Amino acid sequence: MSITRIDQTPRMSRIVEHNGTIYLCGQVAKDASKHIKEQTLTTLEKVEELLDKAGSDKKHILSVTIYIRDMKDFAAMNEVWDAWVEEGHQPARACVEARMARPELLVEMSVVAAKIE
Repeated sequence: MSITRIDQTPRMSRIVEHNGTIYLCGQVAKDASKHIKEQTLTTLEKVEELLDKAGSDKKHILSVTIYIRDMKDFAAMNEVWDAWVEEGHQPARACVEARMARPELLVEMSVVAAKIE
């Protein structure tokens, strides 16, 4: 049983793999000054980039926990999510309102995926 850690910092790893399961650290927008739709889109882009680096893709996502600063943005975030997720590959998902690490952040995603065999 091995654990692989990719892109480590003194605080965390951006990617951790164990037994063919990939865990991503929480992902936020590339530019936190943008509106919820743009923040959601660029967060999903970062998720895809990390999954690719780990040997997976969005079709292999098992679960996603979405943290949203204000539920008033839930519908707008879902518009982007629904256009991004592929039919037949929808992961288990939870979405909760949360206080973010920085006030300008509107959304953060925590992803678990299977490695492509």
